[in-house]
Amino acid sequence: MPYKITIADIARELNTTPATVSRALSNHPGISDKTKKSVHEAASQLNYKRNRMASSLRSGKTHLIGVIIPSAEINFFGSVVHGIESVANLHGYNVLLYQSNENREYEEKGLESFLSARVDGILVSIAKDTIDYSHFREIKKRGVPIVFFDRTNDDIGIDSVVIDDYKGAFLATEHLLSKGYKRIAHISGPQHLKNFYDRLRGYMGALQANKIKVEPSLIYHGNISIESGREGVHHFWALPDPPDAIFATEDFTALGAISELKERKIKIPGEVGVIGFANELFGKHITPSLSTVDQQTIQMGKSALNLLVDLIEKKEINRQRQQKIVLEPLLIGRDSSEKAAKIK
Repeated sequence: MPYKITIADIARELNTTPATVSRALSNHPGISDKTKKSVHEAASQLNYKRNRMASSLRSGKTHLIGVIIPSAEINFFGSVVHGIESVANLHGYNVLLYQSNENREYEEKGLESFLSARVDGILVSIAKDTIDYSHFREIKKRGVPIVFFDRTNDDIGIDSVVIDDYKGAFLATEHLLSKGYKRIAHISGPQHLKNFYDRLRGYMGALQANKIKVEPSLIYHGNISIESGREGVHHFWALPDPPDAIFATEDFTALGAISELKERKIKIPGEVGVIGFANELFGKHITPSLSTVDQQTIQMGKSALNLLVDLIEKKEINRQRQQKIVLEPLLIGRDSSEKAAKIK
């Protein structure tokens, strides 16, 4: 059996004490950066493998982060998780992933699983079926570090990382107006979730800023799905005066709208312009390619993890001031929102 390098071996190599090496490997604030660097270099050269179980017993930490996403089928969340994991590795944390399937009951089970695993902190994007947030209040009450991302609730006092959904929706609606579309409809998402509420507000704000009356009949309250997009088109084309453009609250809803419009032999763009929100991977590959709003998913994941680590490491769980990081939305114009004359 090969000899296993220990902290004592590193200490002998550097002519220091095992306690100093241990604190340096744990990035203890009382150890100088110079000493930390020399210890980490020696550990690497000697091929030292840290015993995480022993370390956890000593420190009370598991170096595990729990992440709950609504759906693994949505590329948006996979991209956010990529950002989370890239930073988690740098901080020495491993990630446990749980899928809520847009269901509050599964969401609560995920939280219970994370508590059983003694994770050091939790990241969550709220399920669309969740309207009772008592399970999150209980996590906060227990003093477990928790951060929301993308789908949040500001009333619980939990830190969050979001895109500026109002601005993104405003940009999307103004983009359609700039292309010459006049009668713009919106297929919204569940209004108890703040991001979809803000997107509806952004849509209405853009119309009002351009002195266009908001017509309730041109707002279809959907449920963020392909079927919801189809249903929205059914609703709009039953009106005496259908819209000439659709802003869908997210890309799968936009995909459903495009599919239904195609079945009705309605030209996209030209007769109808369409724009989504999220910049899902399929958007640039469908015909016509989908205009959308990018949510900076990688940066969202990195910012959420950094915020959580800040809570864990600095032990600021009970501070009164809630932190919220708001990222800038990026408009991506593609074929679906152009005028027909501009498409060759």
